[in-house]
Amino acid sequence: MLELKKDHLLKKIKGGQNVYGTCISSIAPHWPVAAKKAGLDFVFIDTEHIALDRSQLATLCQLYEALGISPIVRIPNPDSYLACQAIDAGARGVVAPYVESVEQITQLTAAVKYRPLKGEVLTSYLCGEKLMTKHMQDYLQAYNYGNICIANIESVPAIQRLDELLSVAGLDAVFIGPHDLSVSMGIPEEYDNPLFEEALTTIIKKCRERKIAVGVHFSLEVERQLRWVKVGANLVIHSFDVALFSQRLCNDIFFIKNEMGDTFNESSGKDLIV
Repeated sequence: MLELKKDHLLKKIKGGQNVYGTCISSIAPHWPVAAKKAGLDFVFIDTEHIALDRSQLATLCQLYEALGISPIVRIPNPDSYLACQAIDAGARGVVAPYVESVEQITQLTAAVKYRPLKGEVLTSYLCGEKLMTKHMQDYLQAYNYGNICIANIESVPAIQRLDELLSVAGLDAVFIGPHDLSVSMGIPEEYDNPLFEEALTTIIKKCRERKIAVGVHFSLEVERQLRWVKVGANLVIHSFDVALFSQRLCNDIFFIKNEMGDTFNESSGKDLIV
């Protein structure tokens, strides 16, 4: 068991280093060990699209944290209370999906960096109506030490307001959602479209200029992932457990059947590789 300091991942991404992870959807006990063997820095646990309850989420977070792998949790929507729940479960970082406004990021950073403050008192601090004492600042900094605030940029309006969104204090990183972004742009899943590539390049470069970590979550071939790392993405969020299992199993069965002269049913295999 490798015990890491709470700010281990945050320091790495703030220092511009590459960090490596994958998306995990399974609660089976062998997956954390497999992730450890791969040398991952973090796992991306998605509660927006995956049916995980709070108890399951807490178990996953604690397991990965105990193995020295930082759990990053995407909440179902940009809600400050859900962000606090994720951190209470053991999340080291919180991702809010489909962020498009400064207000959404402000509320997210407040939940991640200023918990347990909420309500009118927190609002008065955020808008400058009330000054925070040094004692309170020190307390909140220690209480939320190492927490990472991440926004999903995955729509045309978010790109149009990108400079404003990236200017919010407390934003540590950006996850780019390629599928939703391509759909929002009217070019669904056209990941080689020059317009799509231009959008990704713009987001990555603007993030890195502001020393904000950035990553693209692709479940496709490693060459595509590597391409964007070379452009500047330092959060390597590669694939997810179901896709990796499906790709390897389909490829292996295809190889075995081909060698034995048996027919591979493409309608149930090769064309369904995630």
